[in-house]
Amino acid sequence: MNILVLGSGGREHAIALKISQSPKTTKLFVAPGNAGIAAIATNIPVGVNDFDGIKELVLREGIDLVVVGPEDPLVNGVHDFFLNDALLKSIPVIGPQKAAAALEGSKEFAKEFMMRHNIPTAAYESFTSESLEKGYAFLESLKPPYVLKADGLAAGKGVLILKDLDEAKAELKSMLLDSKFGSASATVVIEEFLDGIELSCFVLTDGSNYKILPTAKDYKRIGEGDTGLNTGGMGAISPVPFANSAFMDMVESRIVKPTVEGLKKDDLPYVGFIFIGLIKVDGEPKVIEYNVRMGDPETEVVIPRLKSDLVEVLMAMANGTLDQIDLQIDERAATTVMAVSGGYPEEYEKGKEITGAENIEGSLVFHAGTKLQEGKVVTNGGRVIAITSFGKDFKEALKTSYQNMEKLHFDGMYYRKDLGFDLDV
Repeated sequence: MNILVLGSGGREHAIALKISQSPKTTKLFVAPGNAGIAAIATNIPVGVNDFDGIKELVLREGIDLVVVGPEDPLVNGVHDFFLNDALLKSIPVIGPQKAAAALEGSKEFAKEFMMRHNIPTAAYESFTSESLEKGYAFLESLKPPYVLKADGLAAGKGVLILKDLDEAKAELKSMLLDSKFGSASATVVIEEFLDGIELSCFVLTDGSNYKILPTAKDYKRIGEGDTGLNTGGMGAISPVPFANSAFMDMVESRIVKPTVEGLKKDDLPYVGFIFIGLIKVDGEPKVIEYNVRMGDPETEVVIPRLKSDLVEVLMAMANGTLDQIDLQIDERAATTVMAVSGGYPEEYEKGKEITGAENIEGSLVFHAGTKLQEGKVVTNGGRVIAITSFGKDFKEALKTSYQNMEKLHFDGMYYRKDLGFDLDV
């Protein structure tokens, strides 16, 4: 089979690596890809939202399967684009159609979906610039801290958690009136704060059947001890030590099953990955958010633990036969540590030469924001490279990731050295 993966980050590198290992893969293309992906696939300089360019590529290369990595093209309707084109409609696309992608594209849509299907989540209300005063009143009715979420896509940075009421009001005004997150914050969802520990649950679905992938926990804050600004993710651990079988039974019965059944009831066709951001509150799971694709950097620890042939799994999703797949999972723990550019998640420079990756042993190296420039690998994003390692537990795996991270170098490089600090095991 000729397979196309859309995207250019660490998530897509991890997915592409697993696809490249399948005997069912003839040719693998990634658009636009990155410097690391170039070693295992053919990068094509086509943007993920350039649907006409994607069509031309798919027809030219005889693509048999398309796997969508990031959320943007899904929310923009890339799957629908294929279904509505006579030349493309027979080619399977892994990723939900536009209507279902609103689960990530709109926080308000997601909250309404959860309420409709009795899926446990935080109490909330949503506001626009016209209802700013009502927003202030709602904030006054809550206990701190206050949770403000931009309704639309804001690259993982549209969520604010604030302890001070006046600051929360000022930020609400900034989001609604000053477009702090652009059009993403034209509507703002205000939620009650849930106090607990977070984790990510990943579900594969063909629209009727589902399989649950290994759990993961990512670390979003730039600073150690979970301080500072939110990022796209500084590292991840899988499995999550506190997510035992009793807890996961609750996740499946109260959240996963009602989510998949809810999509069917609401006539929202869904073939792809569902990321469910969870929080454990008093021993029970609640949903923080949905994403309509794999998380990043969680993909870099979840997909390497999959022993099954990923192409077989993806085709079963496309064909509606996921119930016939027996997922094989590596029992070892996996951890990934992300090296980021100096200044990230605020202003940072690109084009810094990366050295030392060739000296890394016993770990997987996934490129996130890199490119080839005059024969050299250089930085091309805020998050640059993830180093994934296995171990009998997450501590052993982290030790290997950190040892190998010391071999990697680029100007201004930074990474968190305290991953797993909150896991008392």
